[in-house]
Amino acid sequence: MHPIVLFLLDGLADRAHEELGGRSGVEAAATPNLDRLCASGSCGALYAVGPGRAPSSEVAHWSMLGYRPDEFPGRAVFEALGRGQDVSEEHVFAYAALRPAERRDGGWWLTGRPDPDRDAEEAERLVARCDDITIDGLHFSLTHVWRGEGVLRIAGAADERVTDSDSFFRAWYPVLRPQPVVPEAERTARACEAWTREVMHRLEGERFNVITLKWFGRPKRVPSFLERHGITGTFAAESAFLRGLGRCVDLAPVENPYVDVDLVHERLDAGDTFVYVHDKRVDEAGHTKDPNEKRKAVELLDAALANLPTDRAIVCVTGDHATPTSPDVIHSGDSVPFVVAGPGVRADSVTEFGESSCAGGILGHLRGPDMMPVLLNAADRPLFLGSRPTPFDGADGYPAILDPL
Repeated sequence: MHPIVLFLLDGLADRAHEELGGRSGVEAAATPNLDRLCASGSCGALYAVGPGRAPSSEVAHWSMLGYRPDEFPGRAVFEALGRGQDVSEEHVFAYAALRPAERRDGGWWLTGRPDPDRDAEEAERLVARCDDITIDGLHFSLTHVWRGEGVLRIAGAADERVTDSDSFFRAWYPVLRPQPVVPEAERTARACEAWTREVMHRLEGERFNVITLKWFGRPKRVPSFLERHGITGTFAAESAFLRGLGRCVDLAPVENPYVDVDLVHERLDAGDTFVYVHDKRVDEAGHTKDPNEKRKAVELLDAALANLPTDRAIVCVTGDHATPTSPDVIHSGDSVPFVVAGPGVRADSVTEFGESSCAGGILGHLRGPDMMPVLLNAADRPLFLGSRPTPFDGADGYPAILDPL
């Protein structure tokens, strides 16, 4: 059996662009290391949650790592965990963001955000002013984390099934009224609306005069990565919410901003059976809406992907979603290139890394929940279906936790 290494290049996929000769930024980039990986391994195209669906990073990761939608606790829980906060199933969490807003067209509209450097002290002070509010028996505690953003904790039998007040649209930004998703959440939704109005009262006359809410959730007990897949190890990422996701499934979080092959070798030497490394630079390039910036970011990442441990581990490189440089959308539902190589992995006919080329590989079109079974199979760790050696729900891999007589 072999360990598994996953390099997750955030926002990897793109659309075709005329200025790149009808290619995507990935296809136009010079990627000798990724091309070599494709030539030695099996390729495919991956949709994290299904064709045409544009997932957020946390939703895509949750699916790809083998966890079900009904097990998803909400990104705000990951944000709390990633910043070292204790979480409890007794509390509902939401992510809060301080914003400037103006009255327009019968409602409030967001007009920007605090500058992370120039406005940092003012933003933290204003967020602190909105801590410790009780409405209809629900207690709202607000903890600032950075640039005017914070984690909101709601105690008092709250319900997490509430819609966002942060519109998170691409081109227009109304402050939305929180709504219940189910009748049981009516009390919480109305309290969140009242909380928002109380916050606006406390911030009246300030440059930043509203706090929006999104990503409501509640911690849930889910099988650990070891229980579900039979492997465990390190989850290296710069984003706090991703390190929180790793902590949620009991993978050791490591704060690491970039692809780091030396870290991978170090963790394999230490005995990890799973090493995840995240890099956000391609996603950031996609958000510039400049195809050449994305091409350059892909080339920069490719240069870091030399000396991969394909002699002793199953190595996968893929992305979580597409962040197109055009059109003007946040994410899109296009497929992401997927390649896996390592001991015993069959080489198919693909020799270049890219959306179109990888789609012609032997793995075909995959969905997010297919990723871990494909990797576990390549690592000689598949769960033999028809046997039941583990009590853990949804197990995909050869069990590492046994209870012998």
